[in-house]
Amino acid sequence: QVQLVESGGGLVQAGGSLRLSCAASGLTFSTSAMGWFRQAPGKEREFVAVITASGNYIYYADSVKGRFTISRDNAKDTVYLQMNSLKPEDTAVYYCVTGSRMQQPDYWGQGTQVTVSS
Repeated sequence: QVQLVESGGGLVQAGGSLRLSCAASGLTFSTSAMGWFRQAPGKEREFVAVITASGNYIYYADSVKGRFTISRDNAKDTVYLQMNSLKPEDTAVYYCVTGSRMQQPDYWGQGTQVTVSS
């Protein structure tokens, strides 16, 4: 079965950086689009970023554009989210996702907590 395991979350001050990783198994990673969603306390889950299987096309939510970078290493079956210039409003549980339609991903990781203090 598909498994997505996130790591790299933690507590950081505003303006700081974190790098999230997601190790995937149980799927053909090199042909799978991968993405990140997040859910802040009391809010619905929201799209953050997606990268196509080849890595040629990348899309970001407006709220993170210019600060976050999604990338992938198909040799390691891993997708990354580099988060710079973090803001308190980036505080959320971040989920790695994949599926046939990234608007409604079929598979979700367990999530990793990111907390940005002001």
